[in-house]
Amino acid sequence: MIPAPFEYIRVDSVESAVAALVEHGDEAKLLAGGHSLLPLMKLRLAFPTVVIDVGRLKELEYVRDGGDHLAVGALTRHAELARNDLLRAEAPLLAKAASLIGDPQVRHRGTLGGSLAHADPASDLPAVALTLGASFVALGPQGDRVIAGPDMFKGFLETDLEPDEMLTEIRIPKAGGRGWSYQKFTRRSMDWAVVAVAALTGGDAPAVGLVNMASLPLRAKATEAALASGASPAEAAALASDEAEPPSDLAGSADYRSHLARVLTRRALEEALSR
Repeated sequence: MIPAPFEYIRVDSVESAVAALVEHGDEAKLLAGGHSLLPLMKLRLAFPTVVIDVGRLKELEYVRDGGDHLAVGALTRHAELARNDLLRAEAPLLAKAASLIGDPQVRHRGTLGGSLAHADPASDLPAVALTLGASFVALGPQGDRVIAGPDMFKGFLETDLEPDEMLTEIRIPKAGGRGWSYQKFTRRSMDWAVVAVAALTGGDAPAVGLVNMASLPLRAKATEAALASGASPAEAAALASDEAEPPSDLAGSADYRSHLARVLTRRALEEALSR
């Protein structure tokens, strides 16, 4: 299908992008890799009158050591996340999940910030970011604002970002030395997850994130609490779907997804605890 008519603006700085958002308001959308926005536009599920291309802003492509955390630029591509040595050492869960996104073409165009700002509950990285305890830096006309992980995702394709704000950086606590696992079930390797589970063990508290199990990415709080109380992986995994509201579609019913979440959570916890 063909998207509705729109004005195209290519900016050369983050400040120019924010200025364009301020000027055009709710009618504008940011374009990075295009793998989230363009399909919605072609299906006429999104019809911005202005598209602001930020894909060439190299200043937002980086992975840096921030002391107790990693700072990742919002325009860092999935392929770079998968191969970056610092991420593989200090946040291997993110590197692994990024390596399983789509196919090579998608991974070389899609961006971390684009995936998070789009907030698709079937996408890998929002749930992984929640599991890792990430926080998010947004730049708007009043300057930078840091959004805590639990406050970022509000609903289906909805985040805490204001219409005149741009996600610029993701801050990820270092998880090197902790057990981790990412279990993803797809019909084909390049597909969205039917269900996926991110697990992080050790440290202060376990964390388990669920993909495609509700209208937004979420943590399996009952499973986390059970693990913290000494439950076995199997016992904790049995609670994985307790707070979820999985969809029913052509890929699987809600009951099927609930069963799959419990199976994948057990696998993820067993692998994480063995590392």
